[in-house]
Amino acid sequence: MTDYRKLFDLTGKTAVVLGAGSGIGKSSAEALASLGAEVLCADRAQEDAEVTAAAIRTNGGSAAAAACDAADRGSVEALAAKAMQQFPRLDIAVTTPGLNIRKTILDYTEEDLDRVINLNIKGTVWFFQSFGRIMVKQQGGSLIACSSVRAVTIEPGLGVYGSTKAAIGLLVKGFASEVGRSGVRVNAIAPSIAETALTGPFKQRPDIYNLYAGHTVFNRWSSADEVATAVAYLASDAASYVSGSTLFVDGGWTAVDGPPTGLTQLAR
Repeated sequence: MTDYRKLFDLTGKTAVVLGAGSGIGKSSAEALASLGAEVLCADRAQEDAEVTAAAIRTNGGSAAAAACDAADRGSVEALAAKAMQQFPRLDIAVTTPGLNIRKTILDYTEEDLDRVINLNIKGTVWFFQSFGRIMVKQQGGSLIACSSVRAVTIEPGLGVYGSTKAAIGLLVKGFASEVGRSGVRVNAIAPSIAETALTGPFKQRPDIYNLYAGHTVFNRWSSADEVATAVAYLASDAASYVSGSTLFVDGGWTAVDGPPTGLTQLAR
């Protein structure tokens, strides 16, 4: 009989998490380490990555830190080289950084467009190239990118951002089709609303906070940890036949047509 518990065990695995200084990236690094992986925590702010790595070590895990600008091709390539200096092979590579400049399309400047595309789309391509080459050569590995519910559902001011997140889903499908025969899996997560340091200011605006909570079937925001568990699954052998997929971790946001209205009691 298959040992299903062992399929989720990452003991002996190695991982790179880009964006590990905060939010979903930080929780993803912690989740992978908690399940046994040795993790290289990377972030544009190396001091934040150092804090994450130190916390992992304090809790008995194995982690190191590095600086990396996810929008800079050379920086991502340098991170891949560092990972290969540190690890004998690389089993898992996760990238979570993304940028949203909330403006209507009529108001977008060329500088705005370049910043969003450079990080969200080009950054994903650079990540797939740099870490995909390693995994193709070693004939195995799991690559995980970060999309969003905004890839499929939108509101004014999010058209450009949503377009880049939709592009990530197609990059995942395309790259999965190209490297699958080398034993490499490529997937993405798609969160909706997670409580992180970056979204903290929303708590000061209960009207906005509650509005977004109401879009989910649970009427609440997720924690970053709840999203990180999806990353851990996709990284593990439990997902050995999952590739080219985007896993929505959205609290049912995309399952319902907006927040419920006029609902006073459940039908029995």
